[in-house]
Amino acid sequence: MRRPGAGVSTEKHIVRVRIDYIGYGSLLSITHRLSAFFEWIGEFGVFGFRALSLSIRPPFELSEIGNQIFEIGWRSGPLVIVAGFAVGAVLALQTAASMEQFGAKALIPQAVSFGLFKDVGPLVAGLLISGRVGAGIGAELAGMRVTEQIDALEALAVDSFKYLVVTRVVACIIALPILTTVLDFSGVFGGWVAQSVTSNMSLPLFLNDAFDPMGWSDYIPPILKTFVFGLIVGLVSCFIGYNATGGATGVGRASTRGVVFSSILIILSDVILVKAIQFWYA
Repeated sequence: MRRPGAGVSTEKHIVRVRIDYIGYGSLLSITHRLSAFFEWIGEFGVFGFRALSLSIRPPFELSEIGNQIFEIGWRSGPLVIVAGFAVGAVLALQTAASMEQFGAKALIPQAVSFGLFKDVGPLVAGLLISGRVGAGIGAELAGMRVTEQIDALEALAVDSFKYLVVTRVVACIIALPILTTVLDFSGVFGGWVAQSVTSNMSLPLFLNDAFDPMGWSDYIPPILKTFVFGLIVGLVSCFIGYNATGGATGVGRASTRGVVFSSILIILSDVILVKAIQFWYA
């Protein structure tokens, strides 16, 4: 004879077992994701240390580095110039709208130059290059990996890591400060164009007001910061592309991840570097 309430007790026990199983499965999933994340961090750290150590050891593959600087720097020039011009014009217009309320219209050139050279220019240049170059490097190396071209280089006794990875990382480190400088001056010119339209300010007067208050401490630290941005773009995109798997899908995934991860790391590193620069030059 069935006891009263026995079925209800059994159902509660089954529900409790299912809840415990779901909770245990969620815990395993979180643990697995954390383990994979720290494993990725470790592999990326080893990859970066290997790339930096090989970059100072001969042979230096100067011809390939030159080709990559041309591909990364020269071909990115038009994009950087146009973007810098637009950013400078927007800064001038927005600054003018704010400073006119306080009677500080004469400080607009100074505000544009300080804003561009100290933070906006390096950050915009880093994000632009991570979008254009990071996607290109990730897709290129991923395509070579899935089509076994990297394995073919190894079969020909060519150090594929040094030839493909180190050269691109060094080229990014060299090219990004140059592109940042181009963007900064293009932005100053764009700021003058925007200011001349509204107040007919001459170019010599604008440049004098923009650069006269600035010292070397306003130029050097932001440019040094872009070396770090170039290192991030080169390492992240090369790491993801060099270790890609999964055929054509892996190529697209490497291209997307290269842009996303490098952009996030550039933004986070910019916050840290700005605070470090303020502390050092305070």
